[in-house]
Amino acid sequence: MADMRAQKQRVGIRDVARHAGVSLSSVSRVLDDHADVSEAMRRRVLDSVGALGYTPDPLARSMRKGRTMTVGFVAGDTSNPLISQIAAAAQRRLRESGYSLLVANSGNDSHEEATNIRLLHHRKVDGMLLSIADETSDELHAALDELAIPVVLVDREQEGAELSTVRSDHALGMSQAVGHLRDLGHSRIALINGNPRVRPSRERAQALRAASSEDSTLVVSGTFSESHGYDSTMALLQRRDRPTTIIAGSNQILVGVLRALRDLRLEIPDDISLVTCDATPLAELNRPEIATILRDPPQMGREAADLLVRNMTGEAPASRVLPTRFVAGASCARVEEEET
Repeated sequence: MADMRAQKQRVGIRDVARHAGVSLSSVSRVLDDHADVSEAMRRRVLDSVGALGYTPDPLARSMRKGRTMTVGFVAGDTSNPLISQIAAAAQRRLRESGYSLLVANSGNDSHEEATNIRLLHHRKVDGMLLSIADETSDELHAALDELAIPVVLVDREQEGAELSTVRSDHALGMSQAVGHLRDLGHSRIALINGNPRVRPSRERAQALRAASSEDSTLVVSGTFSESHGYDSTMALLQRRDRPTTIIAGSNQILVGVLRALRDLRLEIPDDISLVTCDATPLAELNRPEIATILRDPPQMGREAADLLVRNMTGEAPASRVLPTRFVAGASCARVEEEET
């Protein structure tokens, strides 16, 4: 029986052609579901496929069509739950169209990003999704210029590049959050922001400044990391004009903020109000539950995959903008009118 299984595993397209008494090209047309095949020929070949136990090689078939049916996703930090949700949703949507997804983590390093883009291109992926860590990198720009395949930027932008993009309207949710805080009497609002060289950070900072008093607004830029959240919180709360609200610019930053508040023995919201960007179990399970500026990562993944499939079938690049929204929580308390 083992010999019979081994024999079936070795069956190739030539064996099918020989068994059916037809040419190799006839077998290929049947297996590729070509329209120019008679029903008699189709049945003859498929009968031989069944009799021999032949299984087509999907990679070989795709290469014959000039495609590998794979898509690359270069992400700055796959440990970020947001990126994981985007990738999972994109993978499910791509699978519906017959594509597989290869994910490359760059560790928020622009040189590694450029390297991963080139590696995936050399692997003949049919398209790419990119959530890059530094939109200003010259090396990244050079790597993108080398590509001859469709690309979709995920919440990123490249000036002058004709690429599809799926973006979140970060200004909308941030403006709603600031409006809610001002209604509660807050004027000294601090945003512990991520990397200013990516679109979400820039848009959040701009929206905060536009929706509040410039003199009382603090934006501390850095990395999307727990350490940045911790160090920035400690520094902000040692100021004489310390903020009454902190907005954490990512779920990683939130972890550092909460650790700092614990070490300072400060209570939310009695001592400081808190808002975070992006849903996370930590924000939901914290007591009090933390007010959050929400976006929909799975929708972003689905939209990015849809755009890429359309681009890979010949449609022109396009852009989609998805809304964000603010959900208030008990982590924000009313403050007395502040002295000027």
